[in-house]
Amino acid sequence: MPILSIFKSTVLLLVLVFSSCKGQQKEAKSLQTEPSKEVVPEIKVAANRTENYLPLLKGKKVGIVANPTSVIFNNQGYTHLVDSLVSLNVDVKKVFAPEHGFRGQADAGEHVKDGVDTQTGLPIISLYGKNRKPSQELLDGLDVVVFDIQDVGVRFYTFIATLQLVMEACAEHNTPMIVLDRPNPNGHYVDGPTMEKEHTSFLGMTPIPLVYGMTIGEYAQLLNGEGWLENGINADLTVVQLENYTHHSEYHLPIRPSPNLPNDVSITLYPSLGLFEGTNVNAGRGTEYQFQRYGASFMDSTKYDFSYVPEPNFGSKSPKEEGKTCFGKDLSKSPRMDEVSLQWVIDAYQNTMDKSKFFLTSGFTKHAGTALLQQQIESGLSEEEIKATWQEDLEAFKKIREKYLIYN
Repeated sequence: MPILSIFKSTVLLLVLVFSSCKGQQKEAKSLQTEPSKEVVPEIKVAANRTENYLPLLKGKKVGIVANPTSVIFNNQGYTHLVDSLVSLNVDVKKVFAPEHGFRGQADAGEHVKDGVDTQTGLPIISLYGKNRKPSQELLDGLDVVVFDIQDVGVRFYTFIATLQLVMEACAEHNTPMIVLDRPNPNGHYVDGPTMEKEHTSFLGMTPIPLVYGMTIGEYAQLLNGEGWLENGINADLTVVQLENYTHHSEYHLPIRPSPNLPNDVSITLYPSLGLFEGTNVNAGRGTEYQFQRYGASFMDSTKYDFSYVPEPNFGSKSPKEEGKTCFGKDLSKSPRMDEVSLQWVIDAYQNTMDKSKFFLTSGFTKHAGTALLQQQIESGLSEEEIKATWQEDLEAFKKIREKYLIYN
């Protein structure tokens, strides 16, 4: 090959190599300057932070308030807190079971029986039967009580009432109490009517809004700090905190917190659709879409293009409107809520042909925490007009709440 041809070929090759390298440099530079995606740290529940509470249990005789959500997460999924502590030779003496039971077999409102846990042989003491507050005799022989239950941040969800009664019993018995904190999936807002003292019940024991925006650990601190335990007594309280949690964190509950809250949609709608518990309208019990739909046979079928038939199932042995075609709405595609909505209760009331069939007045008042809400709906007030009457109480509670917040 002539020297000139060789020279031309070499120059061409160098040009091609240089151009290729230059292109790669530009591409590399482009990749380097692309903004990195923010990695959100995983929330660690207090039960998983064993280093913070196992030393407090060493050499102690322990009682535990627990249900199916009381778990430690691991690579295999999770292990129940009681099973884990027993395997670690913590001296667990007894388990106290709230509504739905220790292993979660009871319906809502169904009495939980005393018994023996088949997996550990530990005695199970019911806190949802004839006694909802541990007697002083039941606390005898215990050095500490651990409370670990997943809450959903709604006043009429009974686990905070159980918390309050256990705190009172421990305070009266001079028994220290440890609360293992868990995220509140409705902890990002405060809304709803505030409970009035004259309507105190197990569905509402303190003057808080329907949605109070606190973890169960923060709420325990509020009960102590505001003197809301019986006779203003204070419990010897330790709250083991969450890690990487804020009140704006979106948290998916890996275990249903009770039989009729099967998924995130049901939990976000529960504050709003839970008000149907005080009516004759079915709110999805007896279907696989609990608190994701509502309807009744006595609602005007011409106003709805959705219907369903409730039948007995897990968590609901005798649902409202059992075996009847219920006309209503499907809300199973609803996004995350940031307020209590009255639109569905108002809609159902307005489209009930015989209004006398709608309210179960005593039950509705207990769920709402006030008799006024039923009166407002019956008088035809709009959602906006009703919610305007909540604001003064909500602002007052937010100032109280702020003193006890652990997380941003």
